Amino acid sequence: MRWIAILGVCLAVAGCGTKYQDMGFTGGVAAQQMTADTWRIQARGNSYTNSSTVQDYVLLKAAETTQAAGGTHFQIISAADASRSSTIVTPGTSSTTFVGNQAFTTTSPGSVDTVIKPGQDVYVRVLKLPAGPTPQGVYSAAEIVQFVGSRVERPK
Repeated sequence: MRWIAILGVCLAVAGCGTKYQDMGFTGGVAAQQMTADTWRIQARGNSYTNSSTVQDYVLLKAAETTQAAGGTHFQIISAADASRSSTIVTPGTSSTTFVGNQAFTTTSPGSVDTVIKPGQDVYVRVLKLPAGPTPQGVYSAAEIVQFVGSRVERPK
């Protein structure tokens, strides 16, 4: 019975990862213009968000920002890991029950868990390139929107 309850909690929590949304309390993504053709893309997840999901958010936001700025492609200038970690300590408990002249003590040990909240800060340069071969290290905004956008979960 205990395993069923744990499974139920895990399934409920699985839907709690950060959605592709504006930056908020539980994370999200944001773009800020730094120069005429350079943007800073920030993405933050909560402890239920995979780091690969945060990377998808950065790429998708960079592609959407590129298209909104009139560009066709973007180049990643620099990237930095902005993940945060914290430790959660849960104390142990003990309870004693008396039955007649006997005492029974039940002890549950405490736990120490490390929680990682993934994050990524990326600077991108927006480019307007003619049709043809794409230079190395340059991403097509339309392709990123097509392929990455199809797997990114958006709020309902």
